[in-house]
Amino acid sequence: MPASSRQVTAQDIIPDADYAAQRKERRAALLPFKRLRRVALGPHCTFYFESYDTMLFQIQEMLLTEKGGAEQLADELAAYNPLIPRGRELVATVMFEIDDPLRRASILAQLGGVEAHFFVTVGDGRIAAVSETEVERTRDGKTSSIHFLRFPMTDPQAAAFRDPAVAVMVGCDHPRYGHLAVLTPDTRTELAKDLD
Repeated sequence: MPASSRQVTAQDIIPDADYAAQRKERRAALLPFKRLRRVALGPHCTFYFESYDTMLFQIQEMLLTEKGGAEQLADELAAYNPLIPRGRELVATVMFEIDDPLRRASILAQLGGVEAHFFVTVGDGRIAAVSETEVERTRDGKTSSIHFLRFPMTDPQAAAFRDPAVAVMVGCDHPRYGHLAVLTPDTRTELAKDLD
């Protein structure tokens, strides 16, 4: 199936009892791919690049945990399907992970508007993040600890992304959080599966 048409449907969901029996094995099978899709950016920020498989797993987990049935399934599909890349983009959940609540509040208070400062570079080209617009992520100068971002690519950018001779990085140029991280060859190979 082309990446541009991937989405989780009700037919992809298995009953809770079957999922509970398979949960441990499914999690173990997904972990190597999730590791490849995880990119640390500086001391506090992590990119989790999403895919059909990560979203299917998340939906199954939510259904098992919350036991909301068919009504919940519709809500979960509506919430998580938009996070599946559509063939010419990468999609990431970006999290500021700081265990200490006081320190977290202090750091997030300095990062208002950070969602407008994330990017991916492919060679000399720069792809600005497109932030989810349904929920405001910065309030009173303080940013959220979670952001949902898309990185739409042109055909030449997608081709360059697949070329191992071209450097690819994720970054942030917020005045108080300026960092770059180079994607490893294995991570690039994994993320290239998101592109048609």
